[in-house]
Amino acid sequence: MTKIKICGLRRPQDIAFVNEAMPDYAGFILEVPKSRRSISLGEAQRLKEQLSHEIQAVGVFVNAPLPRIVEAVREGIVDLVQLHGGESEEEIDRLRELVSVPIIKAFPIAQPEDVTLAMQSRADYLLFDHGSGGTGIAFDWSLVKGQKERPFFLAGGLRPENISAAIARVRPFAVDLSSGVETDGIKDREKILAAAAAVRSNTI
Repeated sequence: MTKIKICGLRRPQDIAFVNEAMPDYAGFILEVPKSRRSISLGEAQRLKEQLSHEIQAVGVFVNAPLPRIVEAVREGIVDLVQLHGGESEEEIDRLRELVSVPIIKAFPIAQPEDVTLAMQSRADYLLFDHGSGGTGIAFDWSLVKGQKERPFFLAGGLRPENISAAIARVRPFAVDLSSGVETDGIKDREKILAAAAAVRSNTI
């Protein structure tokens, strides 16, 4: 079954919502000043303490200093690392030498060549998005349709209403939602529950 990640959690209420919906992954945007969903490592640690142990926490970093990422892992704040900037393959290799958690690398997809480039990454998982993330805009899903070579997260413009179509068409390893489960920029309990239900209604 396709997995689901709810990203951009920043309030205790958000944690309560995901604990009810029980997605596979919960994402924290860590110290990314340009993101309105950004939180500090300390805030993430307090939220992680409230998160169900059955949900894996993903730390989303954008060109972060390597020691900061390592700290988040070693302090038990995150169970997976998501790199959402211009991190190189060499940086991924160095990170892998220091931590043993899975690494997700995000790639903006606008043309077939972007997919070809992503396939060369040494990350454990790929994440395909429209751009910098959190925009609520979908890219052309046909660019990754039928891609079975690598497990990938599908992000960008996903909402409870179109998740089933996305899974049927693209068959991703996981779907990743943030703005699609918000109302006026705040995580919405009903939308989170609806998104989780939509994923679980698919048996592909």
